[in-house]
Amino acid sequence: MLTDQDRIFTNIYGMHDRSLKGAQARGHWDGTAGIMQKGRDWIIDEMKASGLRGRGGAGFPTGLKWSFMPKESDGRPAYLVVNADESEPGTCKDREIMRHDPHTLIEGCLIASFAMQAHACYIYLRGEYIREREALQAAIDEAYDAGLLGKNAANSDWDFDLYLHHGAGAYICGEETALLESLEGKKGMPRMKPPFPAGSGLYGCPTTVNNVESIAVVPTILRRGGEWFSSFGRQNNAGTKLFAISGHVNNPCVVEEAMSISFEELIDKHCGGIRGGWDNLKAVIPGGSSVPCVRGEDMKSAVMDFDYLRNELGSGLGTAAVIVMDQSTDIIKAIWRLSAFYKHESCGQCTPCREGTGWMMRVMDRLVRGEAEVEEIDMLFDVTKQVEGHTICALGDAAAWPIQGLIKNFRDEIEDRIKAQKSGRVSAVAAE
Repeated sequence: MLTDQDRIFTNIYGMHDRSLKGAQARGHWDGTAGIMQKGRDWIIDEMKASGLRGRGGAGFPTGLKWSFMPKESDGRPAYLVVNADESEPGTCKDREIMRHDPHTLIEGCLIASFAMQAHACYIYLRGEYIREREALQAAIDEAYDAGLLGKNAANSDWDFDLYLHHGAGAYICGEETALLESLEGKKGMPRMKPPFPAGSGLYGCPTTVNNVESIAVVPTILRRGGEWFSSFGRQNNAGTKLFAISGHVNNPCVVEEAMSISFEELIDKHCGGIRGGWDNLKAVIPGGSSVPCVRGEDMKSAVMDFDYLRNELGSGLGTAAVIVMDQSTDIIKAIWRLSAFYKHESCGQCTPCREGTGWMMRVMDRLVRGEAEVEEIDMLFDVTKQVEGHTICALGDAAAWPIQGLIKNFRDEIEDRIKAQKSGRVSAVAAE
């Protein structure tokens, strides 16, 4: 259980002053120049020691990612790009940072950019986040006025500029290379890798793309030490984490907790329990809409971290956007709705995704109504396997996994609905 003094985000609910003055009173921007004077190597080593894994979904070690940037410049500038395109259904943690604690992110951008020899950083913000953009821009303006950004930023002898770029509401632009294409003014379509962004990213220059939360925790980690951060959570799943819990709990919320907390403790302590009690829990999507759902009874004792959810339950922590569904949920219809989302958001560059997402959605549509043959369940599963892993970016996987989770965990419900439709017992079929 995390104590208040160990929380990195001290204003996640907007109860305090979010201005620069308020942020400084809560300990942000404290000794920033001193951290930077310890040098790039020290910062990257400390980030490696902290065990921080990317908070945008993939969970790649952050310090390692930074170390891929070239040590010596070949004349090209380097860039940090912050991925604030939070468009995964169920995910709503980064918006709280930008709305209520924006200076954690701004200070993080300065320190991380310095560690990668970048004099400029771009924050790519989701198109629908209007108020978040206003709050973040106001905080950036404050930081410039106070000399914390710009020439000799925060008296560190490092010139640094921070730019806010507003997207136009495309989910695909949350994929790092599609984001870079969009930032350059092109269509948001993912690039083939390699080259990876660290070698050739924004404008063909060395670039690192990091999630908002990954960057916002950096200053606190460096102030308190990597060892402090790594003391939370299990091995390889270190630190504190923002969990965004929505759906059928008594009090949906965004909360910062230690990694590897049990699902039961997370829900009982912060959300006031499952609506209608634990026996009413049907399914949970533990990490945002792209990870497979898990049956309620398997989830109760689950450990909320990357490795447990992947290895033990065949799902994933993703962005830790926990979607809770009780027995009143039509699980087939819920997954159909996600398949419709991925079909709508596919950029169409890869044939398996362009054709497969629409095909999967149309089969799901019939499964919702029970107007299908039982054999089609296996056929649908086969098609998800032909989409998964055969596309340039992970949107194909994201469209396939929710359906795979449904078939693995709730096949009996799909079959019951088909049989009920065939025998004319419409009561078992979903309400239109």
